[in-house]
Amino acid sequence: MGNRLIGLMQERALRRWSKAANDAAHLPLPELRERRLQARALRKQIDRLIYVADNRLGLPSVGSTSFPRPHGTDWSWRPSIWRDALPTPGLSPVYTDTRIDTETAVFHDCPRSEISLRQLRNLGKQDLAPFGLRTEIFGFDGSFLSLAIDLPKAAHAGLNPSHLLRAELMIETEKPVRVTTRLNLQHGPNAEQICCELPADGTDTTVTFDLAFGDLNTNRICGLWFDLIFDCPVMNQITIRDLTFTRHVRAEI
Repeated sequence: MGNRLIGLMQERALRRWSKAANDAAHLPLPELRERRLQARALRKQIDRLIYVADNRLGLPSVGSTSFPRPHGTDWSWRPSIWRDALPTPGLSPVYTDTRIDTETAVFHDCPRSEISLRQLRNLGKQDLAPFGLRTEIFGFDGSFLSLAIDLPKAAHAGLNPSHLLRAELMIETEKPVRVTTRLNLQHGPNAEQICCELPADGTDTTVTFDLAFGDLNTNRICGLWFDLIFDCPVMNQITIRDLTFTRHVRAEI
């Protein structure tokens, strides 16, 4: 009985607001102003319900860590931006050294910050990450825009030169832009960098960093972070639909 009564009330409310929308072009201005205030208050609550419902009911599920891992993987990770909802889903303008969350920050050398960031819900059939991150760049006088992600301590626990660290990205851009990835390894007072430019074709990209690079002292590594660098991204929209990391041992020959 209760469900039937609620259904009748919803039908009545829908008819009422449908009539109000039809009459809006002819209502006296004072009455129209009051209806607008009522509609805005109602829309705020409806939008809030839809946002929560989309997060809970949409696929992939919030908090998902599901993604393919190569054979022999001993550590894997999806950063929280692509896994969980941010407390503040959007930022504008975005200044340099802006923290998105405890793991990720944005850096750039543009004096004008005509840049916005927004977390969005992934709903495509090919999506494995619950969320994506979209940045829109308008006027841009600088040379680069960088997303810096701190990797957790588990990423460098037991790290040795036989390890390969792999990053998999799903990136969509409004127009072509040069993208460089950089792995930064802090060991003692020194830091080593391994860079790799992403291919221009395709949205699904895998980059592999070989830890046998250079004279890296893996016994002293105390920090790892990953940079995703966009060169001169003026008047562009960039969506990072997923970003995951895995670590595995190089196959012996």
